Amino acid sequence: MRSMSTLTRADLADAINRKLGFSRAESLEMVESILRHMGDALAEGENVKISGFGTFLLRDKAERVGRNPKTGIEVPITPRRVLTFRASQMLKDFIAEA
Repeated sequence: MRSMSTLTRADLADAINRKLGFSRAESLEMVESILRHMGDALAEGENVKISGFGTFLLRDKAERVGRNPKTGIEVPITPRRVLTFRASQMLKDFIAEA
C-alpha cells in the first residue's frame, strides 16, 4: 500500500510545467485561475462538473435537532449549505485498478 500524501496546488503547477512547458509562474497562475473559477461558481450556487472526474454538489440542509453524545442534551443544528463531491464512474474505475 502506498504512503498517504497530499496533492497540492504546487504539485499541479509542476505537472503543468513539465508536461505543457509553461513557466512555473504561468502554471501556478493557471491552477489558481481554475480553482478561483470553480470557487466563484460554487459561491453563486452552481454545481461544478468535471467530465471524467466528478461533480461538486451544493446541498441545503434543513434545521434539525442533534444530540451531544457525551451529555445527551438536545441541541438545534442550524440550516446550512454543504459541499459534497461525487466521483465519476471513470474515476472510481481508475482508483479501483490502482
